[in-house]
Amino acid sequence: MAFLKVALLAALPLAYAQSSTPTNPGYSIPQGTPFPDTTYPNATVPYAVAGAQSNQTSPPEYPSPWGEGLGDWGAAYAQAKAFVSQLTLTEKVNLTTGTSWEGEQCVGNTGAIPRLAFKAMCMEDSPLGVRFADFASAFPAGVSIASTWDRSLFYLRGYDMGSEQRDKGVDVQLGPVVGPIGRAPEGGRNWEGFSPDPYLSGIAVAETIKGMQNAGIMACTKHYILNEQEHYRQPSDIPASSSNLDDRTMHELYLWPFADAVKAGTASVMCSYQQINNSYGCQNSYTLNRLLKNELGFQGFVMSDWSAQHSGVSSALAGLDQTMPGDIGFDSGTSYWGANLTIAVLNGTIPQWRLDDMAIRIMAGYYYVDRQSNQVADAPNFSAWTQDTFGFKNFYASEDYTQVNWHVDVTREHAIDIRTMAAKGTVLLKNTGGLPLTGKEKLTTVFGSDAAENVWGPNGCPDRGCDNGTLAMGWGSGTANFPYLITPLEAIKAEVRSNGGFFEDVIDDAAYTQASALARRVGQPGIGGACIVFANSDGGEGFIIYDYNEGDRNNLTLWHNSDMMIQTVTEQCNNTIVVMHTIGPVIVDAWYENPNVTAIVWAGIPGQESGNAITDILYGKVNPGGKTPFTWGASRGSYGTDLLYEPNAGSSAPQDNFQEGVFIDYRAFDRSGETPIFEFGFGLSYTTFAYSNLQVQAQSVAPYAPTTGQTTAAPTYGTVSNRTADYVFPPNFHKVEAYIYPYLNSTSLRASSGDPLYAQNYTFPAGGYDGSAQPYLAAGSSTTPGGNTQLYDVMFTVSATITNTGEVVGDEVPQLYISLGGPENPKVVLRGFDRLTIAPGATATFTSEITRRDLSNWDVASQNWVISSAPKTVYVGSSSRTLPLSQSLNINACYNGGSPAPAPAPSSPAPASSGAPVSQLSDGQVQTTSAW
Repeated sequence: MAFLKVALLAALPLAYAQSSTPTNPGYSIPQGTPFPDTTYPNATVPYAVAGAQSNQTSPPEYPSPWGEGLGDWGAAYAQAKAFVSQLTLTEKVNLTTGTSWEGEQCVGNTGAIPRLAFKAMCMEDSPLGVRFADFASAFPAGVSIASTWDRSLFYLRGYDMGSEQRDKGVDVQLGPVVGPIGRAPEGGRNWEGFSPDPYLSGIAVAETIKGMQNAGIMACTKHYILNEQEHYRQPSDIPASSSNLDDRTMHELYLWPFADAVKAGTASVMCSYQQINNSYGCQNSYTLNRLLKNELGFQGFVMSDWSAQHSGVSSALAGLDQTMPGDIGFDSGTSYWGANLTIAVLNGTIPQWRLDDMAIRIMAGYYYVDRQSNQVADAPNFSAWTQDTFGFKNFYASEDYTQVNWHVDVTREHAIDIRTMAAKGTVLLKNTGGLPLTGKEKLTTVFGSDAAENVWGPNGCPDRGCDNGTLAMGWGSGTANFPYLITPLEAIKAEVRSNGGFFEDVIDDAAYTQASALARRVGQPGIGGACIVFANSDGGEGFIIYDYNEGDRNNLTLWHNSDMMIQTVTEQCNNTIVVMHTIGPVIVDAWYENPNVTAIVWAGIPGQESGNAITDILYGKVNPGGKTPFTWGASRGSYGTDLLYEPNAGSSAPQDNFQEGVFIDYRAFDRSGETPIFEFGFGLSYTTFAYSNLQVQAQSVAPYAPTTGQTTAAPTYGTVSNRTADYVFPPNFHKVEAYIYPYLNSTSLRASSGDPLYAQNYTFPAGGYDGSAQPYLAAGSSTTPGGNTQLYDVMFTVSATITNTGEVVGDEVPQLYISLGGPENPKVVLRGFDRLTIAPGATATFTSEITRRDLSNWDVASQNWVISSAPKTVYVGSSSRTLPLSQSLNINACYNGGSPAPAPAPSSPAPASSGAPVSQLSDGQVQTTSAW
């Protein structure tokens, strides 16, 4: 979601900010500051994917599939059809169009249907809490819950968050996030999502959705799709950047977790800001109509990101179902839909069945999660625009002064869960004896501002848009207000004093003289103790710029010159423990091997219980069991990918070519032969584990069959009167300023539109109006969401024995990887994991299933999944590079001896076409037909 761009540089102190170059307030990088080019040195790849080229386009795909109530959506569709059948044209439009920015109490609101006592829907951030609300929790970020590798905690976090949103009167929680997935480590919003691995992200998003929706609110999985950087996602002077990629990469990497989200039943999906193969994400007919609604069988509704809609009729035909916040520009009073959608149905440029499908999908999501039984009094019982008890319900228009905040405490006992999640997501990266602390240390010292509280308070920076004090949340719309924030400084101090020890600190990041003196005291004979250095690296959404970081990080260094603080302390203290709160990987090569660094801990983005959670780890109350959900490289260039920081197409849309294909994060390291400092899936414990007894059992499955058959014809619900007089504003109707209504100003459609180009000769894609029965895609399903049902057939069951060979109880995360074989595939890909708690000396059995999908590649020629003839091997171990157990897989053993003919290896993506334009898919936007 985007809000008005804010430059915090003029307002916030920068004395010890990230850049060591003198800075001046403004939006540009200061002269002389090193800054990456379009492609960072060593980030180019010799195996660049041919299907990811500048100016390529995605094929048009029409019509927009209508929902059918597949799978367990049947009952919800029946209820939705009964409801929508009662609606007038304008009431249907009210469901699809937001009422405007700051129009009502939530960040997004639809129009109400008073005649049926149906209240306006409330859409509210964020993926880690109830944004802007008071007396609500601040949960660990997605990247931190991913590092638990714990399905039960994925679900619990979703349920806890969903229950708080429900109790605040929210209908749709704007989360979880699997876009960005984390293609480049500098991505400013990577922390909102889970991991650059699609399998881990897919499991995390599915369990989160189940938890949220079982609590009685709708999940909105975002941002669909390829929204991998903040730079140029929504520029004011040029078109938004285009993420260009090939079909295989789309399916095997970026679409993978969205498929899991759809299979889990996400009620809605939010389309993204940037372009996809040079078509805006919220009107890209290929990604919305073909991939999401047809191939994946998505039954819910597509919601635009805030002001990500760029056309009216075109976006509707391309698959958009709901526009947020409804107005074209914030508080502009204009809308692509609203009255214009009413007009479009009346003049035939949008067929009634398409509007009916929008309404059905929205209401099906509503009934699917049983919203009608999960209402609360005075909903929404908070305002996103003020925390005063009384205020304006129509905030921008300053109308309807009333009670807008009831200050309802929705936190329940969630603080306990948050502390558990944050501790279990903490990753021990190095330990040569520094941890756990005993509590008997005579002198414990803490260094760095990341240990302490923001001097302006935990919520002192709007949307957490600064880096003052301990980092427990990134910045942007993915935030929530802290109800409190337990800092590491206060928690460690309390722990030390409870044990009768002594405690001192230096939290000024530039007080090197004082830090050196204090660190020197710790190592003096007769004293002993520990030096704990806290450091961070921040980032967030691009509407906030902090220290010249436009959401995305400019580099992978620790902020506040923390490397210097670490060096200062380690020169004096031979028991230095480094704790990092970061939104992603940072470069640690300057000090991680220093023998005086006895432990390194990544504490992630932990939320409100930060200090308690890290203290639990440091003092051994919780044995660390987290595993890093991304790779820590020795240099920025090690990753093989980077962001597009500078325009590369003049006044045209910047072209961001995903030429690395599926090779991101550990896959890229494996292919290029780079040795990571800490590999994907790595994490230590205070105990040790041994792996043995790998068993692989083939399961009997039927040969894979493409889906066939056709849908029903597009249905309509109710009738639409052609009397324009039926849709004008009612007599004596009071119009709220800038509010978006579905009504016409007059019986003249042209005059009501207010569009100077109204009735201009413009040809929309003919297929967009075809309401006849449509064929299912071969990779899709006619019965359930998520793609061809046979993709989820279990082909192998794998087990291994895990033994705790140490002296304390601990958690281990066994991980299953598969080599798919062939030069076009990564060395290994994650395909299973579990988190096991094992007593000392005891054993536990790790079991995991391998599905057909896990073994398949996307074949662009057949447009389906295939298992290639290349040899397949399964590996089990404790990280992506520690895989002691392995066994080859006999695919033919799964077919009852049927031994089907081996499928060909996936074909290479075809190069993008440079043919002539064949259709006009959006207002002023030309698309060409081309292969992905």
